[in-house]
Amino acid sequence: MLDLGLDKLALIGAVALIVIGPEKLPKVARTVGHMLGKARRYVADVKAEVNRSMEMEELAKARQQFQDAAQEVSQTLHSTVNEAQAGLTDNWTADPDWQPTPYKPRRKNWRVRRSNMPVWFKQRQGIKRQVQSGAARVARHRPKTPR
Repeated sequence: MLDLGLDKLALIGAVALIVIGPEKLPKVARTVGHMLGKARRYVADVKAEVNRSMEMEELAKARQQFQDAAQEVSQTLHSTVNEAQAGLTDNWTADPDWQPTPYKPRRKNWRVRRSNMPVWFKQRQGIKRQVQSGAARVARHRPKTPR
């Protein structure tokens, strides 16, 4: 880069004042400032584009590594599943008398929580003992009107 010190800038300003003249010097200085600003923005855009392209290359490499690792895990998983399936088929053919466990239906009142608390304690604490419908819950908590 150019090494412009204060003395060199003063010399350039004096020469520009003599060559251009004092009337046009502010307009020329403003134009030069705008051009320098545009040049700096252009250089910054080029740097940003280079950085973006480098990041994209790094992301592409990371994506490829991730895909390779995922494919390796998938292959390992498939081989493990195939080995387990082969072992199961061998065991299945080895014991033809095996029967699956029968279906066991769920309880009818599975929503009601069962515990070892005595009923009198539940009543005193206000703990639910039975499932209530929405209408019953509203009627229970509705304020009573005096008659």
